[in-house]
Amino acid sequence: MALTTALASPSVASADPPSPPPYADAVQMAYDIIQNASGSDTGPAIRAYRALVSGTGNTQPEIIDDLLARPPLYADARTRLAELLSALQQPLSTSDPQLAQQRLGQVLSMSRYDALHRPPSLWDRFVQWVQDRIAALLRLLFGNRGGAQLASWWLYVVSIVVLALVVFVIVRSARGRFSQSVSVVPGGPRPPADYFAEADSLAAKGDRVGAIRALCAGVAATLEGERSWEGSPLTVREIFNRAPDHEALRPLLLPFEAAVYGGRDVDEATYDRAARVAAPFRKPVAQVAA
Repeated sequence: MALTTALASPSVASADPPSPPPYADAVQMAYDIIQNASGSDTGPAIRAYRALVSGTGNTQPEIIDDLLARPPLYADARTRLAELLSALQQPLSTSDPQLAQQRLGQVLSMSRYDALHRPPSLWDRFVQWVQDRIAALLRLLFGNRGGAQLASWWLYVVSIVVLALVVFVIVRSARGRFSQSVSVVPGGPRPPADYFAEADSLAAKGDRVGAIRALCAGVAATLEGERSWEGSPLTVREIFNRAPDHEALRPLLLPFEAAVYGGRDVDEATYDRAARVAAPFRKPVAQVAA
């Protein structure tokens, strides 16, 4: 009865998934699939890609790129697969593998190959990460196409140029603020009267850009204190906005920003208007000393 029950009960068979084909077999299958393929038909390319990857993984990126290109690059893929099959069918061998391995070790131990034994530096990792992100963005935008490597290099060049332009604009914009910081005497805080006197001296020499900077420094020092110009984290606009009548300071503020941050010149009429705006903030040097 037990034997009958065992025979009558449904048997559960467990089937293991099929093992991937050997390396050479996967290459041969991919070649056979696309041997007569041509044009824009992507069916053979997809089947060949699956067959190739199932046995070789991602070890043949050039062939994979040919198969994933749209339209597929069948001619180039067939040539590469044929050469790979020929190399697999006629592998290089030696009569003395142990001696060959020993000589290989001697060659790799030379100082010229020390870089092979060192892990990549932080800079190399950063560069590789940037290249991977750019390549991923390129694939996302344009897909996998033939000639993608050339497009990637062009994108690297364009990215470097754009980054250089951004750095140039930032440095140029900050140059005025840096210059005005350098021009401040490091001996200690300067009273507003010193800045106004400096503005008069620079204006007399024809340096109206430096003069209008000194005027803004005098007004800022009057509004926020002597250390506001060289030590405050606020911009000139933020300091001026704290004035009771900040709109009246616009004829001084706007030419300053245009000259210092925009690299523009200051004509005589513009400077005269700015000087009249700054005049109410002036105090005689004798009064300040007292």
